[in-house]
Amino acid sequence: MKKKTTLLVMAAGMGSRFGSLKQITPLGPHQKALLHYTVYDAVHAGFDKIVFIIRESFAQEFKDFVGKYSENLVETDYCYQSMENLPGGMPPIEREKPWGTAHAIWCAKDIIHEPFAALNADDFYGSDAFVKAHDFLANEASDEEFGLVGYQLAATLSENGTVSRGICESDNNQHLTSVTECTKIGIEPDGTIKDQDSGKILHANDLVSMNFWAFTPKVFQEIEKQFIEFYPANKDNLKSEFYIPKVVDKMIKDNTAQVKVLKTDAKWFGVTYKEDTPGVNAALTAFDKEGKYLDL
Repeated sequence: MKKKTTLLVMAAGMGSRFGSLKQITPLGPHQKALLHYTVYDAVHAGFDKIVFIIRESFAQEFKDFVGKYSENLVETDYCYQSMENLPGGMPPIEREKPWGTAHAIWCAKDIIHEPFAALNADDFYGSDAFVKAHDFLANEASDEEFGLVGYQLAATLSENGTVSRGICESDNNQHLTSVTECTKIGIEPDGTIKDQDSGKILHANDLVSMNFWAFTPKVFQEIEKQFIEFYPANKDNLKSEFYIPKVVDKMIKDNTAQVKVLKTDAKWFGVTYKEDTPGVNAALTAFDKEGKYLDL
């Protein structure tokens, strides 16, 4: 009997001025947002439940926009990323910026009790990535073995500017050993892929993280523990964020968990730049010709 699996969608970064946000821009022949494709792919990959992390201030708008679509397909739940609710009972700080992805994930601790994947709300991840994540969660994930969907670098680049990517290194058992953040990756005129900040030459098949993780609920305890250490040094920095890759990296270094890299051939895309929109529309239109997403 397969384990129940949940998909956690981090959407609390979406502001309340919905109509102007790229996350809900109607795209492609179906005039749907990329988030609708995420729900569709998750359901077809076999996920049993979807949980959206949102902000309470735009809960109804969000439910009208995408919640109802999800509710018609699969068990759906919602939780709020609140500035007042901090791990370890740390006192809240008045700030506008959310505390980051690790805090967002922790906010779902009371409604997720099974293996789960976590990803961003405003990206297109591709159907194969959801299948790889689901199958890993259903069959392999444990408190000592997490997962990370790894994309080929070339499948995640923009023709319209540089991008920031986490370059993944793994051992012979496909376990993650490090993630190096390269913040200005671009394609040179001769086709070379280069991180313009460091000058490092990269390769088309280098594996990168696009923040698509596979966890067990053990991660909630680890987030709380690390946040208690993070908070004193960062509480006065109103722009500081508590990121999930940092939490996982410390677990790897402390030997409290391994992370298996789940390689996918899927193409990732998002609207990083306004100029990316035509390319995204073209990619979504091509799916129709391939017979994909026709019933979205």
